[in-house]
Amino acid sequence: MFCEQCEQTASGEGCHQWGACGKSPQLNAVQDLLVYCLRGLAPVALHACELGIPTREVDVFTCEALFATMTNVNFDPKRFTQYIKQAIAHRQALKAQIQQVTDTPPIWSALSSFEPDFSESLVEQGLDVGLKFIGQSETDIDTFSLKLTTLYGVKGMASYAFHAQELGQEDEQIYHFCYEALTALDRQDLSLEDWVGLALKVGETNLRAMELLDGGHTGAYGHPVPTAVPLNPKQGKAILVSGHDIKQLEALLKQTANQGITVYTHGELLPAHGYPRLKQTYFHLYGHYGTAWQNQTRDFAKFPGAIVITTNCLMPPHENYEEKLFTLGPVAYPGLNALPKLADGTPDFAPVIQKTLALSGFTKDEAPRQVITGFARNAVLSVADQVIAAVKAGKLRHIFLVGGCDGAKPDRNYYTKFVEKVPDDCVVLTLACGKFRFFDHELGKIGDLPRLMDIGQCNDAYSAIQIALGLANALDTDVNALPLSLILSWYEQKAVAILLTLLHLGIRDIRLGPTLPAFISPNVFKLLSKQYNLQPITTPDQDLAACLQ
Repeated sequence: MFCEQCEQTASGEGCHQWGACGKSPQLNAVQDLLVYCLRGLAPVALHACELGIPTREVDVFTCEALFATMTNVNFDPKRFTQYIKQAIAHRQALKAQIQQVTDTPPIWSALSSFEPDFSESLVEQGLDVGLKFIGQSETDIDTFSLKLTTLYGVKGMASYAFHAQELGQEDEQIYHFCYEALTALDRQDLSLEDWVGLALKVGETNLRAMELLDGGHTGAYGHPVPTAVPLNPKQGKAILVSGHDIKQLEALLKQTANQGITVYTHGELLPAHGYPRLKQTYFHLYGHYGTAWQNQTRDFAKFPGAIVITTNCLMPPHENYEEKLFTLGPVAYPGLNALPKLADGTPDFAPVIQKTLALSGFTKDEAPRQVITGFARNAVLSVADQVIAAVKAGKLRHIFLVGGCDGAKPDRNYYTKFVEKVPDDCVVLTLACGKFRFFDHELGKIGDLPRLMDIGQCNDAYSAIQIALGLANALDTDVNALPLSLILSWYEQKAVAILLTLLHLGIRDIRLGPTLPAFISPNVFKLLSKQYNLQPITTPDQDLAACLQ
């Protein structure tokens, strides 16, 4: 196998024997085959768009299918066989419609004419197309590096577009660009500069996808407000919901109302507590249990109720809790309970409720502990005058955005140590699951300003960008001139999309870790370093000193 799309790839170079995420070489090959089929579907969809043929069903499918190939989302080969069959069916249906409305149907490429043989091994076919794609690296490793960067960024962008669509927020231009980027992967006539431009276009389009998702969340649930979230379980039956999907969390809350069940969030769903309409409507949404995704084998084993995984961050489950674990949407693992859908398309959580009622639940209340979330753009910018006054008075020396993905590597302790060493006259903003390294630290305040503020999920990088732009505007400067430093951690493909968004916006001096992406060649990183001063993290002391000088 060949996979280097996540940060924990073996030896920092690529997984070749078995995926660090837990996927097998066989699963990796079938995922490669799906991506190959989506690349063949893309030019057909583009041509259909040019002719005015509706493609929305294909658009939504493409985003979901790309989402399924991301790290820690879907481990079920049968589901990928279904996705491959759907991709070919969509492609052929669009071809038939194109033929009906034009006198001279296009001559499709071999890629867009490819037909998997479902009577033979899809693994072998996936290995074949994967090797052909990797073969491009032999002629130009830097171009291939940017192709991978583009592909992985598109996967992250597609996941945000998928979630936004769930909330009724769509933009045809996002779907159109997704097809353009997938089509470009087959081209050999683009220069290195062209590929840099295409990768940055992924960042630009991802900004729009995050804007739509932000609009979907705030439109449905209100703008987040600072909210205290209990970390201590209380006595009673309990359900744990992990992942990112607030829409599906709400669906569960609706179906569990008045049933004597307490709902807890896990991982990236902590920020859900900051949405006022969610908290005001569903009083059984109580607290947060556990920390980041990589600790789920410990957290899930101890949780005394059913567990729902809504998006990526699924780890291969242990047998001591797999019977109480349920998945939905693109998330899957062989043998796990996949939730059926109701007539309106929402998941049917009846099996989750039944399992929960059969389990013990928490037998006692634990000692109170809490954290605060909900410091999104409206909350922070509403006190922008205090921030600016503190900066001008010298009481607030610097703002650090320390956030991104978490992971299992010991060197991720860098981020905990960094935050612990941040001087008392500085503020730390954080987002995504990287915050679980330090989210419960008490850093105190500067005046009335908390020194640690949780902006939200990874997609709330949009909110962080708006905070930076708002402060820059108030200080009559640009973002790069603010007393602001970005210390980012990455793990999977959504982080790639966000990094490309930041580079598209021209944001400089980003420090990235814990290791650099294996798919970024030395020359490409040198180019990005020269243009944006993108740099790897070093040590907390060295990086703090550099940021504060």
